[in-house]
Amino acid sequence: MPFTASQAVVRRTERWFVRRGVPTMIEGYGFVDHVLPRMLPSLAFVALASLVWLVPLKSAGSERWVLLGGVAVMTVAVRVMVAAFVRRLPRFSRRTVVSLLAAYAAMPVAVPLMQFAVDGAVTPPGGSVVGLLGFVIFFAAVFVATLLAATYGLGALLRRAIRHTVFDLRNSVHLLGRALPALLFVTLFLFFTGELWQAMNRLEWWRISLVVVLFAAIAVLAAAARLRDEIRRVEQDLSLPTLSAACEETPLADVPIDRLAPDGQFRAMPLSGQQSRNLLLMLATRQLVQAAVVGLVLFTFFLALGLLVVTPETAQQWIGEKPVSSVLLPAVPVAMLRNATLLAGFGSMYFTVTSMTDADHRQQFFAPIIDEIERMLAVHAVYLAVRDTAPASRGGGASGDAELGSAGAAQRP
Repeated sequence: MPFTASQAVVRRTERWFVRRGVPTMIEGYGFVDHVLPRMLPSLAFVALASLVWLVPLKSAGSERWVLLGGVAVMTVAVRVMVAAFVRRLPRFSRRTVVSLLAAYAAMPVAVPLMQFAVDGAVTPPGGSVVGLLGFVIFFAAVFVATLLAATYGLGALLRRAIRHTVFDLRNSVHLLGRALPALLFVTLFLFFTGELWQAMNRLEWWRISLVVVLFAAIAVLAAAARLRDEIRRVEQDLSLPTLSAACEETPLADVPIDRLAPDGQFRAMPLSGQQSRNLLLMLATRQLVQAAVVGLVLFTFFLALGLLVVTPETAQQWIGEKPVSSVLLPAVPVAMLRNATLLAGFGSMYFTVTSMTDADHRQQFFAPIIDEIERMLAVHAVYLAVRDTAPASRGGGASGDAELGSAGAAQRP
């Protein structure tokens, strides 16, 4: 007798994907059915918070603060209510979608014009058309950022990365005891280079920040190349024991996997570009958090080394002039801080790439992240097989999801 899964199991599995920051693993994942409902709380918050502009600037102190407090309370209350409403992923009609997007698009123009009418100003808010254009650009940037965050589950990925920070710190400190000699061999001599101190004394902080971002981009590109190899390897190992182990402590734990694949092997389903990018973001988030831990340790080491070894006279001799002092730490040359930042960024990039290629480092540093991604791929394969057996999913998954809104919420784990 063929196995038939309940739609509630499918819904719980989809929420499991969302909580782990991989919502694109949901079959039929789209803007209207999945992304827009999750965007609404943030968009409503920004739209209502913009009403602060309507508070008259000429109001008395107490009256003005009362108005600001009223706007803040209303904004938070609406944010909570909208979040509770969209938790069940309501299905919006085309007219509703157009109305919601049009209302948000009108806010950056409507609010300044309403403020212009309320204040009776001679010029538009912001003093010119440039101010109004800046308001429009801000709302557009918020929409794009919210769209990306909701599409790829960036909030959940960030929360999980922070939750693993303690583990990452313990793991990184353990590995630094073995990797620090190699890192120092690559970077230590650069720290005592006069030409580098001269460059760091004149280089602005924004340029240093761009260099660190470049190092991070190189680490992400290396992770992306490695991720493709891991995905191909997992797709070749979809045996029943592997899938059963991956589904433990998930909504699919009680599913008889052997009845889904009588021949003992699942057929690998190729990932879409959106799903691959989501997994890459998952990998990159964890990698960058670990790299930040390593970079912080290296920055502290180089700063302590500079304070102990590099005297003000030595720094002046290397630079050729009196070093520029830091604004926050007047006793510390700014060249020392920039030097430590640059070498810490380079060292963390080198350490991150090495952890993916060196067999010993990979086992302790990179393997836990890859194991989590492998589990997502295995659960996704079982989820697709289970979803095909669910009666409501035959002939279209979106309607089945909508029909089960209340039932899925009632069985929320």
